[in-house]
This record gives sequence, C-alpha cells and structure tokens, in this order.
Amino acid sequence: MTSAVVVGGGPNGLAAAALLAKAGLDVTLLEAADEVGGGTRSDEAIVPGLLHDCCSAVHPMAVSSPALRALDLERHGLRWLLPDIDCVHPLDDGSAGVLLRSVADTARMLGPDGDRYRALLAGPVRHWDALAHDVMGPLLRIPTHPLALARFGMPTALPASLLARLFTTRRARALWAGVAAHAFRPLSRPFTSAIGLGILTAGHAAGWAVAEGGSQSIARSMERVLRRHGGTVHTGVRVTDPRQLPSADVTLLDLDPGQVAALYGDRLPARVRGAYRRFRRAPAVFKLDLAVEGGVPWRNEHARRAGTVHLGGPLTEVAGAERAVVAGRMPEHPFVLVGQQYLADPSRSVGDIHPVYTYAHVPYGYDGDATEAILRQLERFAPGVRDRVVGRRATPPARFAAANPNFAGGDIITGARTTPQLLLGPRPTTEPYSTGLPGVFLCSAATPPGPGAHGMCGAGAAVAALRHLGVRAARRH
Repeated sequence: MTSAVVVGGGPNGLAAAALLAKAGLDVTLLEAADEVGGGTRSDEAIVPGLLHDCCSAVHPMAVSSPALRALDLERHGLRWLLPDIDCVHPLDDGSAGVLLRSVADTARMLGPDGDRYRALLAGPVRHWDALAHDVMGPLLRIPTHPLALARFGMPTALPASLLARLFTTRRARALWAGVAAHAFRPLSRPFTSAIGLGILTAGHAAGWAVAEGGSQSIARSMERVLRRHGGTVHTGVRVTDPRQLPSADVTLLDLDPGQVAALYGDRLPARVRGAYRRFRRAPAVFKLDLAVEGGVPWRNEHARRAGTVHLGGPLTEVAGAERAVVAGRMPEHPFVLVGQQYLADPSRSVGDIHPVYTYAHVPYGYDGDATEAILRQLERFAPGVRDRVVGRRATPPARFAAANPNFAGGDIITGARTTPQLLLGPRPTTEPYSTGLPGVFLCSAATPPGPGAHGMCGAGAAVAALRHLGVRAARRH
C-alpha cells in the first residue's frame, strides 16, 4: 500500500493528511504538541468554561474552501456559525464602516460610496464558487476560469492605499484599510490589495464565520476524517532528524521553510536551501485575551453585534501603524483586531462573562508589553471597558513561537506577504510545494495561498504528492 508521512498537525498538515488518506494512502501524521491543530486550537485559560481561540478565530476564507468542502467536515462535527454583522471599523466620532454579509446591504451602509463598493465586489462574489479554486491556489498555472480570474486579479495588484482612493468617505476608507491590514504589509506596497479583496469576496460569499465550540472544532473534524480513512496520528513527537521519520513513499512537511532547511541541511538542493534560509518573516502579534462582564460597551451600536471589530482609526492611522511595525517600530496606536466570537457562539461564554479576543500588530520579535496599548485602543472606542474586565491573559510573540515553531518571532502568518512570496511562495518556482527532494513536499502556510484555516496549502501539496506518485487526483481537492 502506498504510504505518506505528514510532519505537523496544523490545519494544512491535517488537510493534506486527510486528503491523502481519502485518496487511499496509508497516512501517518506526527505532531510535536500534545494535540493537533496548530493555530486552530482553543482553551479555557482564564475562567473555567470560558472558551478562547488560541490563534485563528474568524474564518471567512475557510467556509468556502475547496479543500474543506472536499472533506465534508460538517458530517464530522463541524458547524459554522455567523454573527449578525461580520465586521465593523469604528471611528472616533462614533461612526463606523460596517461590513454585512450582503454586498448590497454593505453598499447601502456606505452611503455615497455604495455604488463604488458594489462595482468592485458584486461580480467576484457572484462568481466566487467558480473562482475559489483559482484564487486559493498557486498563481503560476493555467487557471480553470481565466477570464473571471483576470477580472478579479486586476485590482489585487494595486497598493491598498491607492485602491482606497476609490472611496470618498472616511468610514469606507477605514473599513477597507482594516481588512487590507491583514496583509501585515505597508499599505503603499503593490499587491497589498490582494489579501483584503480575497477576504472581502470570500466573506460576502460565505460569511465571516466562527466554528461552534471554538476553532479547535475545525482541527478535530479534520482529524476524524483522517482516522475514518485509516490514518494514524501521533502527538508529542518532535522531528529533528529525517532519520526519525518512518519509511514512506511521500513526506509532507507542515513546517516553515527555515525549519525544513535546518531539518534536511545539505540534503536539499543548494538553491532551495538558500531560498528557505532567506525566507522573510512578517511582523508579529501580541495577543490579549479578556474575560469581560457584560461584553464590550462599544460607542458604535453596530460594533456591539459584530463578530470582528478592527481598531485603528482612519486610513492614514492604519497605514502609519502598519508601516511602523514592518520597519521594526512599535506604534503608539497599533492596529488591533477584536474577536467577539461568542456573539455567534454563545456556548463560549459563562453566564454574563464573555471571552473577548484581541491582538495588536507589533514588530517581528517584539519583546515589550503591548497590553496597555491594546487596552487604550479598546477604551478609545468603548469607554468604560476596563471596568468590565474580570480576567486577562497576554500572549507575547515569544510565547507564540514557543508553542508553535512555525510562528517564529510571533509571525502567525508564517512569512511576509512580500510580492515575491505572495505570488510564488518561499522560492521562485512553478512548483511551490516541491522541496527539490524527490517525494518531499512543503505544505505549510508559507506556500500558496498562504495563512488561514482553509487547508488549501495542504491540499495543494497533497495534489503534488499524488501527481508524484502517479495517482489520478481530482483537481478540485
């Protein structure tokens, strides 16, 4: 029987393993931590029963992911839940940019900018089911829907700050800036519109969903699929030498490129080893989990019903903060993402105490304490919130890296989304999942399409592995 070993049990390693097992391979997955999931885990660290997501939290790219759909995770316990409002970006005057599930409803909320918003997104959202596989895969290949992909792709090449000029109101520009900031890049750089437009399009098509019971439910459902198809999972196994690996026909690595270079050393072709060692990292996050009695008292009423709230003020402030963290400076007013997953999934709360998820963008390897900076941003848009906090837990960059080596320096997206790395992955090649070693493939978020719980990096590597084995696999894995 053809066999595969997968090193790393994050969402991409799990997706790769489950898809290979479903294709009939004998699959063994090795995970260094005591449980699988990587960034898709949850815990109860502050108050018993109060459920916090450890890293990934809200999943607009995962709900419609071709990889997750191929695994039919809903049959294995996964349930997606949606908040009333997807995302809000409040401003100091009490107004806000408001993102609703419907493009038309969002356009109405944006007033004078509504027609421009509709013109930008209505077409891609309408065709998302056809576009998703092309958008969420390697770009250097023949697309399934070339014309639709070309129409979608043209504005993605623009700097986010330039695309923002499409809008005239402060709230529309701020809303766009907050979504574009997920790229962790200066908004003046080319292709910084790509991730923002991808998130908006997928979100309008399927919603900014959360997983019932925490993000851990995504990992657990993928593990169930893997085991159902005969796969084996071993946790607490840290691989530091290829000789530790069981014999297998293919090996897939849910590791960042630096770890792969350290693991295989001179066995890698020189050009690959050099590229992996030069792999550029993104800025970090400083995470602050809060237990908040009565919820956050947002000044803007829409924010009280939003699953995600972006705190960063107007476009110019968001752009300045992102420019600072990439340059290695801690901004006075960092961009802060707030998750209120409990609004869609009340099972995460304990009575009137609710889990509030926050993180700030900070420089790579930041060793300071961003707790007060985050609380100041919260208090700025929700006066009195400090008085409602009954417990908190900080996770600085070093703790992220210690828990998950893929998050070196606190970089939770596994690599800077510079133009070359965004378009090509960790090295210039038409085969981004190949390590140059026969039968050994890279499947982490360092490969296309990048970070998220969508599993598409793992799916791409699984297809490459099956192709290597000569197995006919459906392209739409």
